[in-house]
Amino acid sequence: MKVFTEKEAGSFLSKQGFNLLPGFYLKKESDLEKVNFDFPYVAKISGKKIIHKKKQGGIILNVKDVQDVLNSFNYLKKIKGFEEVFFQKQISGIELILGIKKTPEFGHVVVFGEGGSGVEEKEDFTFRVFPVSLSDVKEMINETKISKKLKSKEILILEKEIFKLNKLVKKYLEIKELDVNPLIISSNKPYFVDTRIVFD
Repeated sequence: MKVFTEKEAGSFLSKQGFNLLPGFYLKKESDLEKVNFDFPYVAKISGKKIIHKKKQGGIILNVKDVQDVLNSFNYLKKIKGFEEVFFQKQISGIELILGIKKTPEFGHVVVFGEGGSGVEEKEDFTFRVFPVSLSDVKEMINETKISKKLKSKEILILEKEIFKLNKLVKKYLEIKELDVNPLIISSNKPYFVDTRIVFD
């Protein structure tokens, strides 16, 4: 089994045609000399042994200037498991969850629902077994409460993203888990904000 770091997962998904939010990784302060800033950012701790960033206090919002970058970096590098800090462009929008799970009963299934923190408590998600048809995708989106907050154009964008996952599963049957939480649609473009991939 291989677990990708967020950096590895992001690189993999970018090559497969998915949109990742731009940003930069920082291992040491001197790396800042190479950065062209585009504030604001979210600062996130990164490392192979870091699984629950938020629970470990490893996420800082509203990084507005270079001093904030330095303060965030110096705080996050003290957390156990630190390898580097990811400063990711901060955007707002409806937070969704999209993913793939390989189950013993059904094989690969696609998951969609309301994202953000507390996904389990919200219980607003649904799934379908791969491969999915257009009617499957439309049904699963409509089954969620969060879909009522989405514009028709955003739903069309979501349908395309789920079909892209369909192709990804066919190409990489060894994917055991793929979690995108959140997926945010901003200016009619989908962005994978936080990603995790596990391969068999």
